[in-house]
Amino acid sequence: MNTNRAHNKLPVPFRWLWAGASVSNLGDGMLLAAGPLLVTTITRDPLAVALALFAQQVPWVLFGLLAGAVVDRVDRRKLMILVNFLRMLVMAALAVVIFSGALGLPVLYGALFLLGTAETFADNASTSLIPALVPSSQLGLANSRLFGTITVSNQLAGPPLGALLFAMSHALPYAGFAVLLTLAVVLYSKVAVPLPAPGSTGPAGTSMLLEVREGLGWMRRHFAVRALAILITSFNITFGATFAMLVLYATGQLGLGDVGYGLLISASAVGGIIGSILFPCLERKFSYASLLRTGLVLETLTHVVLVLTHQAWLAMSVLFLFGVHTLVWSSVSSTVRQRAVPERLRGRVNSVYMLGGVGGIAAGALLGGVLGQLFDYRAPFWFGFVGSFIVLLLVWKPMTHIAMAGSTGDEGRPGA
Repeated sequence: MNTNRAHNKLPVPFRWLWAGASVSNLGDGMLLAAGPLLVTTITRDPLAVALALFAQQVPWVLFGLLAGAVVDRVDRRKLMILVNFLRMLVMAALAVVIFSGALGLPVLYGALFLLGTAETFADNASTSLIPALVPSSQLGLANSRLFGTITVSNQLAGPPLGALLFAMSHALPYAGFAVLLTLAVVLYSKVAVPLPAPGSTGPAGTSMLLEVREGLGWMRRHFAVRALAILITSFNITFGATFAMLVLYATGQLGLGDVGYGLLISASAVGGIIGSILFPCLERKFSYASLLRTGLVLETLTHVVLVLTHQAWLAMSVLFLFGVHTLVWSSVSSTVRQRAVPERLRGRVNSVYMLGGVGGIAAGALLGGVLGQLFDYRAPFWFGFVGSFIVLLLVWKPMTHIAMAGSTGDEGRPGA
């Protein structure tokens, strides 16, 4: 028992990082609700509302790979502090503009674009810094704790708090976000990197383009990391297609109202919290390959069970299990990647994963909309099931090699 307790005690530098990420993600969660509400005070045009989300997400596509090269060049801790300070300035300025009554769509889109750009660099730097703060044996625990806390802050606590503050004053959630980012900067400044600052001995004297190519070239040669990136992108496409139709499914097939739809979404977040609590036990009892395979089976079945059921309680139960899977899968895949990727390349490799995650969901959502329009809202669910099943069959056998990447000297190659 004492051994397990010692194992579960994460290093102090990581706990400062964990606290800072929790605080900043609470603000991100507030913005999930306050952002769309703010747009509707200016216009109710569907395209204008959609452009607000687009403005915040497009920097991941434009600057994702560049951010990875920058993260590998500089001190990641200092970069986190800088970009979160810039995010704080953007939110504070936006709050002032809203309070003055001078807000227009161009200003709002510009602020969200700057926020998304800074977030592209901040998230990559944070993820790349974790292996320098935590022993390899504790990476799974650290990732599960971080993802679990982000689930609480971003999906459960943040949105209702943002909506409540918005109801009190339109500027309040943005001013509150600025305060939270200020606190996050203070917490990040307390992170002491035990080893020489990551990135401080990174590439120098070469162009960013060559450094990006170096990262992509390393991924092409590393079977496990490459396969994991393709796998995550593929499953995000199938997930995005289904999720795009979830509101139509909930209000149509399940007959749920607004509150019921909110509970349906929350079921996945609650599952994520439970997954974070269970992860240390699961990690001790099962291999990473078993956890990854089980998760992919659950995700594949999620699509078909949802499309076949008309019972809200069953749909919520399925999404609860999906939330558990998502937390466990994210923790395991992040740990495998962090162990396998060399220190000097982590930012660039992480950027590919993040680009695949955001791009996969966006492409899936677009595809889901097209399928829903051509057929009906159930078509994307069947697409998700068939697509996930095919990918599952393709990766079932090599999953053992993928899960072992970084824990052996085989470079994660089948048959090595």
